[in-house]
Amino acid sequence: MASIELRTALVRPSEVERDRALDVLREGVGSGRLSHDTFVRRMELVLSARTRAELADVVDDLEGHDPLSRFLLRTVARASALRVGLRRSWRAEELPGLGLPGPGVTVLRIGRIPGSGLRLGDATVSRHHAELRLEGLEWVLHDLGSSNGTFVNERRVAGAVVVRAGDRVRFGRLAFRLTAV
Repeated sequence: MASIELRTALVRPSEVERDRALDVLREGVGSGRLSHDTFVRRMELVLSARTRAELADVVDDLEGHDPLSRFLLRTVARASALRVGLRRSWRAEELPGLGLPGPGVTVLRIGRIPGSGLRLGDATVSRHHAELRLEGLEWVLHDLGSSNGTFVNERRVAGAVVVRAGDRVRFGRLAFRLTAV
């Protein structure tokens, strides 16, 4: 009997078995039990597994949970995500205000270099970091190829993006909340 089990464990896994293992991994990420990095590492192991035993080792700790356990794990993951979101919201309110330029100003240069309209003396801010331009009736923030990036609402600006009062902007590690003048 042991030799039959051993031979079964040494059989190469089928595509259906690999797909099932990948589904288990997806469920693990969706329920918050696996991080993205762990999912990627385990996915590589599933795809390169030579035997059913290797495949089983990758997903054993994720299988066999009853529906109540899955529900509880999802609930904890959602509560954790809510806590992180609330913490971000609190921090966002603590940001110093940065007033959008007043009437008559159409370009505001932002950087570390003297002569910038907004001079930021932080090493993570490039000398010529960004520009805020009035284009039509909208303010548009342009990243000028900065080393440490320009961000609007925690998304990196690639080129230009329209900004409004209330948006969070970050130049390097210096963050502000845009306010209307």
